[in-house]
Amino acid sequence: DVTARFQAEMGKGLARDTSPTAAVKMLPSFVRSLPDGSEKGDFLALDLGGSQFHIHWVKEFDDGKQSSQLESKSYPTPKEVMQGNGAELFDYIADCLSDFMETKNLKHKKLPLGFTFSFPCKQTKLEEGVLLAWTKHFRVRGVQDTDVVSSLHRALQKHQAMAYPIPTGTGTNACYMEEMRHIDLVEGDEGRMCINTEWGAFGDDGALDDLRTEFDRELDLGSLNPGKQLFEKMISSLYLGELVRLILLKMTKEGLLFNGKVSTALLTKGKIEMKHVSAMEKYKEGLSNTKEILTELKLFPSEEDCVAVQHVCAVVSSRSAKLCAAALAAILTRLRENKQLLRMRTTVGIDGGLYKTHPKFAGRLHRAVGRLVPACEVRFLRSRGGSGRGAAVVAAVARRLAAQRRRLHTALAALLLPPAILWELRDKMRAELEHGLKRETQAQATVKMLPTFVRGTPDGTEKGKFLALDLGGTNFRVLLVKIKSGRRRSVQMYNKIFAIPLEIMQGTGEELFDHIVQCLADFLEYMGIKGARLPLGFTFSFPCRQASIDKGTLVGWTKGFKATDCEGEDVVDMLREAIRRRNEFDLDIVAVVNDTVGTMMTCGYEDPNCEIGLIAGTGTNVCYMEDMKNIEIVEGNEGKMCINTEWGAFGDNGCIDYIRTKYDREVDEGSLNPGKQRYEKMTSGMYLGEIVRQILIDLTKQGLLFRGHISESLRKKGIFETKFLSQIERDRLALPQVRHVLRQLGLDSTCEDSIIVKEVCAAVSTRAARLCGAGLAAVVEKKRENQGVERLQITVGADGTLYKLHPHFSRILQETVKELAPQCDVSFMLSEDGSGKGAALITAVAKRLHNVGQK
Repeated sequence: DVTARFQAEMGKGLARDTSPTAAVKMLPSFVRSLPDGSEKGDFLALDLGGSQFHIHWVKEFDDGKQSSQLESKSYPTPKEVMQGNGAELFDYIADCLSDFMETKNLKHKKLPLGFTFSFPCKQTKLEEGVLLAWTKHFRVRGVQDTDVVSSLHRALQKHQAMAYPIPTGTGTNACYMEEMRHIDLVEGDEGRMCINTEWGAFGDDGALDDLRTEFDRELDLGSLNPGKQLFEKMISSLYLGELVRLILLKMTKEGLLFNGKVSTALLTKGKIEMKHVSAMEKYKEGLSNTKEILTELKLFPSEEDCVAVQHVCAVVSSRSAKLCAAALAAILTRLRENKQLLRMRTTVGIDGGLYKTHPKFAGRLHRAVGRLVPACEVRFLRSRGGSGRGAAVVAAVARRLAAQRRRLHTALAALLLPPAILWELRDKMRAELEHGLKRETQAQATVKMLPTFVRGTPDGTEKGKFLALDLGGTNFRVLLVKIKSGRRRSVQMYNKIFAIPLEIMQGTGEELFDHIVQCLADFLEYMGIKGARLPLGFTFSFPCRQASIDKGTLVGWTKGFKATDCEGEDVVDMLREAIRRRNEFDLDIVAVVNDTVGTMMTCGYEDPNCEIGLIAGTGTNVCYMEDMKNIEIVEGNEGKMCINTEWGAFGDNGCIDYIRTKYDREVDEGSLNPGKQRYEKMTSGMYLGEIVRQILIDLTKQGLLFRGHISESLRKKGIFETKFLSQIERDRLALPQVRHVLRQLGLDSTCEDSIIVKEVCAAVSTRAARLCGAGLAAVVEKKRENQGVERLQITVGADGTLYKLHPHFSRILQETVKELAPQCDVSFMLSEDGSGKGAALITAVAKRLHNVGQK
């Protein structure tokens, strides 16, 4: 029951709406990582939280064993300092630190300082802590609601102590690593952060009133902070001795102990301490210790009295252990649920006098936790060096993470494209479009601007049965498309998918086209239409130079195809030859179609304003309707024609080399066509995963990932497919799920590794989307100038797995177009099967225009 109550309180403390009134504050610590063993260097640590103030000098060694050396000194915390003013407290701390550094000959060094400040603090960053309330008999004036790190900083500067405080931590209660996506009070969803529960205040809102006894209430009323830290007053070593005293006092007054005789000592607050309770509960000498302690209190106990007092001590300390276990069980359950595990193995780091010195507390705690959370296998590990070394380790981790982040930002900086660069790229793309359209520069142009001889978009009168072939990747489709016109116009499609084996993709041209015709024959047989001579549109998603709508000469293979004897040949003739060789059926091949053009036509069927097609998938390309008068390589000035830009080759002349990174060059050099399709290799799905892999290898070599170990799987080219970017970059995807994706790739990652991998993926995909957006803005602006309008309204038909499936690509691309083409209102429409339905529509439009021409 207590576990369930504490779980509810944790939820309140983490939620933005309920956090202000929550008793369990769940304070973000801004500690985002655990040690990974690479921390090294000298650190100082201050530990303030009780009657003794401790200073530690910690040396961390990067020797693979996480070994360290600790030198410490304790200073008393005088009562006048504990209950004086803030300036006196921090001056005293600075005096002690100055003395320690003098003693250890550290005055000449400037060392990072970890500050364990064991009181509830609110943090908005690691190196800040605003005191919420004093506890543990401290009542220093003028400190509450102020930043204790700033106060310490000022005191250190006054004393010219060469140390700088990094974190503020807490030395009591319980903390754990929470998923960032659950912490409403801190911006960001990535990674984890240590939450300081401040569970001592559990019950301050009345949640434990039914469990509090008359003795708890009496103790609370006599404390320095009545009504506050009620859970702490039930479980902490600071109060257990006093609880025992109050119970013994009542029992004595009722004649149940010491013949009813109350001594002055038993009436005196604070006379029984935790050390006495521990001594009385010891296994062998507990009974004799009890008699000795009670005699010192002038109580003159009988043997029965001693046994009864031992029992009272056991009841009080057992309740403490069980309450502590109940709250800890809530935290363990939350951790297991965050990780989505049925069973969890974990370690609880534990410190404190009660756990370390009480003879039975640890065993009781362990057993109670085991009963409450049977799905968790918990190992309890005593803290080595306590909160002092812990503060130094936090400082070391903070310094390591800061250094890692600087190096990561340096590695990814080359992928960032500031607005000025994007404007330049838009203008460069615009210039390349013009070169491709002009007769004198077309031969040398990298963006080929290939005429498609598609001279119109659908007008709704198209009808009939059409076949479509779709070749553009590792799968090949054959479709039968039925188009109805009129008021009930519709498009019905039937299709079958066939694989293209790698040996055919990279064999001879004759083998490739024979395979295509074999698939076509199977489909016609399957549909029962082998005898009909149907018009056919051939979607051939590779750069082609067309002399007419049914003639397409392959300029060059892309996307991993390398079939011989095809480049420079008419692919329609090669298809016709393969049909003749088979000699089973005949077809009317009306149009050779690029998938980008098909995408535009599919959307044009729904929206007449669609005059641009975009593919962002395995490859990338754009087509658009250009005015005939601007197409110098085709005769005639009337009307429009669709231009297949083949913009993937943008930059092959070196004009974008200044934005290409070493990772782009490595991917290019390892590709089937080095030096070709450079823009495509920076923006398309076929290459983004490989860019990510190259970056991950580089970061691993720098020691920023996977503990510096490059696994065999990471060495495999192509292992990191672009689909993994889409999976990893999903909004609010929990890091355990990211780690699961990486594990599928054979990459054993830590939480921090997962965060870095996610950042790398985001940097690569964001750059791709912004590069595509810059190119598209150039096309849109050209359309606006062609029409001679102040403001253009136009629709872009879009397709491709990257555009459709990546969680952020389409949004970033659209934002970039809006930014770089501010005078254009661009709508985006998802294409429904551009390469299949689009091919049939192009064929239908071509037949319609041909029939009109004949009439």
